[in-house]
Amino acid sequence: MSSSKPVGASGEAVETGHAGDTGDVLSALAAVLETRKGGDPDASYVARLFHKGQDAILKKIGEEATEVVMASKDQAPASVVNEMADLWFHSMVLLSWHGLSPSDVLGELQRRVGLSGLEEKASRKAREREQRESQDKGAQG
Repeated sequence: MSSSKPVGASGEAVETGHAGDTGDVLSALAAVLETRKGGDPDASYVARLFHKGQDAILKKIGEEATEVVMASKDQAPASVVNEMADLWFHSMVLLSWHGLSPSDVLGELQRRVGLSGLEEKASRKAREREQRESQDKGAQG
């Protein structure tokens, strides 16, 4: 039985962690995605997405989100998992496009632990309002 690990652009095996090590799996995948930036679009699906640009990445996220919804409506748990993995994967490509990582999202989720959804939404709207007001003042001055 052979073990298969993802391979980076330079041919090195990339450690992926274990199913229970969510942060490790996401970090390992993010590292693989970074190795694909600037790669040969004919040799790598991810390099092709980066080469095509943000609109292509966004289109894939929309497609995958629709497939998650359809799998759920079909009451197909295994398909929900598979389609959700595709959605997460393409979302991670988008994070990488913006120079972000899964740890940025995990940090935001950690910040929200223990907050009610209503409180979190209200505080986010207040922060957005403050940012807009600050930008308006900066544009005036």
